[in-house]
Amino acid sequence: MGRRKKEPEHVHREAIASAAEDLFVHKGIQAATMDDIAKKSGYSKATLYVYFANKEEIVGYLALKSMKLLCQSLSDSALGQGTIRDRYNSICTALWKYHEQYPLYFSFTLSEINVDFDHGDFLPVEKEIYQAGEQIIEIIASFIREGMETGDFLPDLPVPETVFLFWSALSGLVQVASNKQFYLEKAMQLSKQQFLDFGFDKLYRMIERNGVI
Repeated sequence: MGRRKKEPEHVHREAIASAAEDLFVHKGIQAATMDDIAKKSGYSKATLYVYFANKEEIVGYLALKSMKLLCQSLSDSALGQGTIRDRYNSICTALWKYHEQYPLYFSFTLSEINVDFDHGDFLPVEKEIYQAGEQIIEIIASFIREGMETGDFLPDLPVPETVFLFWSALSGLVQVASNKQFYLEKAMQLSKQQFLDFGFDKLYRMIERNGVI
C-alpha cells in the first residue's frame, strides 16, 4: 500500500471502480458489497471510504464513465464523413458495438437519472451524469436537424420527440437482438446482425423524406 499512497487520487478511484465493475458484472450491483469491493481491489475498507462515500457513488462514477464513452463514440459517428445515411448507419453500429463491449455500461445509459437539482439531496456525480446525457441528446438532435436541412429527413419533425423515439427504439433493438439471439436464429432464421440491419433500416425510413416503410 506504500506505493499506492504516492499515486494521484484519480488512480486510486479508477482502481477501486475497476474492481467494483468486475463484481457488478458477475454478482450484480445489489449483491456486491463494499467488503467485496475492498477485497477485490486490494484496499482496506477504511481506505475505500476515503475515495468513495458509498457504493452508490462508485456506481455513479461508472455511470458517468459510461456516458462519456458513449458520448464520444456517438459524436465521432454523427460528425464523421459520409452522407446522412452513412452517418446514421455509423451511429447504429456505434451503439451496437458499445452494447457488445460494455453491457454493464449500456445498462447504465438506460437507467433513470436525476433531473431535479433544485434541492441538495443528490450526489455531485449525478449532475455530471445528467450533463453528459444532455450532450448525447444534443449530438443526436443536431444530426436530426442537419438531416432536415439537407432534405434527407422529413422537414417538420419535432426534434425532441424524434430524438427520444430514436434513442428508445435503437437501444431497444440492440437489447432485444442480444437477449433473443437464439430465438431469432431458430424461429426466424435470422442472425442477430440481420435483425439489427432490418430494424435500423425501418427506423431510418420512418423519418426519411421519401422513405417507404
